Amino acid sequence: MLGATGSIGESTLDLVGRDPEAYEVVALTGCKNGTRLAELAIQHRAKLAVVADPDSYKDLTSALAGTGIEAAAGQKALLDAASRPADWIMAAIVGAAGLKPTLRAVRQGTATALANKECLVSAGSIFMAEVARHGTTLLPVDSEHSAALQAMTGTEPERIERVCLTASGGPFRTWSLEQMAAADPEQALKHPNWSMGAKVTIDSATLMNKGLELLEAHHLFALPPEKLDVLVHPQSIVHCLVQMSDGAVLAQLSCPDMRTPIAYSLAWPERMHVPNDRLDLAEIGSLTFEAPDPERFPALRLAKEALAAGGSAGTVLNAANEVAVAAFLEKRLGFLAIAGLVESTLAACADLICLEPRTADDVLEIDKETRRRARGWLPRFA
Repeated sequence: MLGATGSIGESTLDLVGRDPEAYEVVALTGCKNGTRLAELAIQHRAKLAVVADPDSYKDLTSALAGTGIEAAAGQKALLDAASRPADWIMAAIVGAAGLKPTLRAVRQGTATALANKECLVSAGSIFMAEVARHGTTLLPVDSEHSAALQAMTGTEPERIERVCLTASGGPFRTWSLEQMAAADPEQALKHPNWSMGAKVTIDSATLMNKGLELLEAHHLFALPPEKLDVLVHPQSIVHCLVQMSDGAVLAQLSCPDMRTPIAYSLAWPERMHVPNDRLDLAEIGSLTFEAPDPERFPALRLAKEALAAGGSAGTVLNAANEVAVAAFLEKRLGFLAIAGLVESTLAACADLICLEPRTADDVLEIDKETRRRARGWLPRFA
């Protein structure tokens, strides 16, 4: 499990821990929280625990003393952990930092549950080529892409006319531009439906998350941009709608709980019991839908433009957005300025966007240079 201490990792381990005899935990990795990683490793009887931040290695080893669990730290150890033979791998490291470890996991040629959308946004062509080369079973964990997979399974690609991903609209769905301009991180982190990590929660508030998911769907399902769309659905019950060539629309519905798509990938091709809320449509009463507002949520437009541009536009978009979101969380950037910084960075990186990276290192170099330029733009938006 790559990213065991994050929201997706903890939810996955919640499922694994409910039937401990059914699973052998080969390795758990975390970013900085060595103490929590050790707790999880002990609880789930992991063979190996790796913390990416070397400064957290002491916390990890102290907490694991006498347990017999192997401990390691640093990027090389993270890559080694991703290479440990396993039947199923959860790739849940947030951001571009997850690219190389996830590629290592994919090269095992087994089942990889993908919760790191940046692998596809930043390096979609390279990543999917590795999936094909190694015969890996790639199982999307985003609720929308998991729903799309379930709705499309067994259908010939040419019979699919349109795939529509749904968005809750986030905490600011009904806010005015004036209200959004004054929004602080605490308000943006109060997602109405989902419990997620800070970065993805802010992306949900700007709708950048949905834009990144369009790029992800493009690579996952080999769908052209004109077959992909977004619809705001405040209840977060319908996760994706797939329109077929006969006019039928198939949808996957469930209560908003990330354990549902995680369980689908964990038990695939079967299904498993999940202790989540059961859907009661009579109690809910109604489901509503609306088009996203491009004026208040320009991030979605930027993502669509990046998808159309191709090349390294996805890499640049993702890197600029990570810089902008981090600055907002640190209260160095206003909420509406997140999209503004991303748009300015995209304009300043035309030379990078036209590049066609061939390796993960190429992608990471473009990512690094984009971040440098984005940070240079920050003072103009502060």
